[in-house]
This record gives sequence, structure tokens and C-alpha cells, in this order.
Amino acid sequence: MKKLLLTLTLAFGLVSLSNAQVYFEEEPESLSFKERVYFGGNFSFNLGNRFTFIDVSPLAGYMINDDFSVGVGTTYLYLSREFLARPSGNQFKVTNSVYGGRTFLRHRVFDNIFAHAEFETLNTEFPSFDGSQGTVREWVPGLFIGGGVFQPVFGRGGVNLTVLLNLLHDDLRSPYNSAIVIRGGITL
Repeated sequence: MKKLLLTLTLAFGLVSLSNAQVYFEEEPESLSFKERVYFGGNFSFNLGNRFTFIDVSPLAGYMINDDFSVGVGTTYLYLSREFLARPSGNQFKVTNSVYGGRTFLRHRVFDNIFAHAEFETLNTEFPSFDGSQGTVREWVPGLFIGGGVFQPVFGRGGVNLTVLLNLLHDDLRSPYNSAIVIRGGITL
């Protein structure tokens, strides 16, 4: 039962407020710069015995046209993760603040379906490889590709669900627990 609860927490914790898209009722080319800019962000969490993850990540985007947007964002994560030291088999925990930034591109493929690409770099701690059971702090890159569904709801904003694959995922260094990241988003 404990494993099931942890798995459900992980699944729902990865669903986050995320890279949102904007819906325009008129052509973006006729809108001012200010009207093309949108804001959104992430708030996600995963609470467990061996892995705790809390994410707060605001972003700003710009609609180039009705089908294409670009943006930037910052990321702050609180991360507490348990590691197994080899060859001793001892377990130890690394707790740290993770920070960094990202850029993203999004292209609408069909009415409510979009492709998404994102580059992110995060500064995080992870176990050193020298056997001392100490930690190292480094910038860790992430390259995400995927897509999602966008549903207009709030005039020019709406909600979305995005599924991304981190092509640079590293089980030891990455702050994400999996190469697959699921995000739910909102834009107002």
C-alpha cells in the first residue's frame, strides 16, 4: 500500500502548472507587443520517503504568430533525494536548493495539439564519484521534446497538458526522478 501511495504521489506531483500557451481570437500579427506577451509558471511537488521535489518556476512567453511561441523561465526546486553508495551499500540523503533557467519553443500542429521543445540548465548537488560520500554542485542540462493538448478557456488563455522526454536525463545528476516529465498548465 505504501508503494502504491508513493507511486500515485509521484504521478500527481509531476503534474504541474507549466509552459502555457495563449489563444488569440484575432490574428497575433495585428496585436501590439504587450498583447502578444503572456505569463505562466510551474508549481509541482512530489512528497515521499526517498524523494521529495517541490518546484516553483515562473515563465514569460511571446506569441510570434497564431501557431508559434517562444519563451524563457526561471526554476527553483527544493530537492531531497536518497542515494545508495557503492560498493558499501550505505544509503545517504542529499537535500539542496536547485536553481536555473530555461528557454522553450512551441508550435501548434493542429487546432489544440502542439509540439514543444525546451532547453533547461539547473544548478544542483549530487553525490561525488570519488567514494567520499560527499556532494558536488554542478550545472546539469536538460533537453526536452514532446507535445501536448491546449484547451482555450479564459479568453486568450487556457489550460494544457504536456508530456516531455528529457533527452539528456541522467539518473544520478538530474533533479527529475524520471526522463519523462508530465506537466499541466494554465495561462490567464
